[in-house]
Amino acid sequence: MATNAPSPLLTAPIGPTLVRMAAPNIVSMVVSSLTIMAEAWFVGQLGTTPLAGLALAFPMMMLMGMLSAGAFGGTITGAVSRRLGAGDRAAAEALAVHAVILMAGLATLFSALFLLFGRSIYGALGGKGAVLEQALAYSDTLFLGCVGLWLSNALAGIVRATGNMGFAARVGVLGSLVQIGIGGGLVFGLGPLPRLGIAGAPAGIIISSTLSTALLLHFLIARCPQLRLRLAGTRLHWAPVAAILKIGGLAAVNPLCTLAAVLVITSAMARFGTDVLAGYGIGARLELLVVPMVFGLGAASTAMVGVHFGAGATARAHRVGWTAAGFSAVLAGSIGIVAALFPGLWADLFTPASAVQAAARAYLGVVAPFYGFFGIATCLYFASQGAGKVLWPVIAAVVRVVVIVAGSLLLAGQATALPTHYFAVIAAGMVVHALVSAAAIRLGAWTHAGRPAVSR
Repeated sequence: MATNAPSPLLTAPIGPTLVRMAAPNIVSMVVSSLTIMAEAWFVGQLGTTPLAGLALAFPMMMLMGMLSAGAFGGTITGAVSRRLGAGDRAAAEALAVHAVILMAGLATLFSALFLLFGRSIYGALGGKGAVLEQALAYSDTLFLGCVGLWLSNALAGIVRATGNMGFAARVGVLGSLVQIGIGGGLVFGLGPLPRLGIAGAPAGIIISSTLSTALLLHFLIARCPQLRLRLAGTRLHWAPVAAILKIGGLAAVNPLCTLAAVLVITSAMARFGTDVLAGYGIGARLELLVVPMVFGLGAASTAMVGVHFGAGATARAHRVGWTAAGFSAVLAGSIGIVAALFPGLWADLFTPASAVQAAARAYLGVVAPFYGFFGIATCLYFASQGAGKVLWPVIAAVVRVVVIVAGSLLLAGQATALPTHYFAVIAAGMVVHALVSAAAIRLGAWTHAGRPAVSR
């Protein structure tokens, strides 16, 4: 059995090491968030109808990203890092190969689902007429080429497990810049590029993720000192795939719950008209700026917690998780406070339509002050993937959806209900999500049968 020397992460100072590992991820994720903003701005210039179509289709893009990078990508990072922490490089390499194959299969299934049933899915969300056609133009283009996105997120997860956060971040930044340039060019038909309208935005995603996949593959096959991805000669077994599916499948409930919450609110906003729907989409998109930044800390905590659990140092693994959650609360909370105090800084970026801006400002005024709770819950979810114990963070996500669905159903029966009432339900869900996650981990969710962690 191939072995490694003990990981330096086991003795390095927790706070500084988290910051050092998270910093390149955060930079990469900030740039990624700028691509999200740029995409919304590009589409916003096409008019309110395309922007409303984007509001319908974007949750599916968000779901795919959360599944491939968060649920399964994070599971892959945690599983590989635990094996490296235990000194079993051969097992880590074998698991990495199986992970890549599994992600290609999941991407194919996801693509088939939305290409075959996209019209029914978006129609059920309230899309109709021109708005529905715009949503399908975005969605069909995206899911035709989504395999590259799944593979790039799987490979990035493996790279992060080895501790090479800087390389994964550099590839992420390059991919984002390519996405902005090509996506914008295809939306407007700049230079030699054809004018694709709203479909140009997802085309940019496909091209950039394919480039990222090629760069990450080359690094893992030829340059990574901690692990080599041996696509040829590895004997395939069901057990590594089952190990990823067991944790990743459970972890996938979290983004599915997030999607369910978004769909419930999106459906409610559609009843208030196109302007409110588009404004809600702009306001909620700020959370997609917060998620990638928290993901930077979360990915670092996944790798660090995984290495510690692999080495049996579970008490220190808990300290890593709590430290990362604290950092995330400060980061996300700071963004939320600024957005609540100055909502126009975000709401006015994407469209000149005053009614749309007003809806986005209202959303931020109610929801953004609670982003700190959002940061805590999200980071603890990623840290739990490092521990290989995601049940309670997933239960917390389910509780959040229950709060949002129950609140929305109550409001649906009120003739005087306003969009801001639904926004308050979203904020309440964030608070409950964080409190349940934190309480469960504090009471022993990461240890067998609730026993206290043992120092090592």
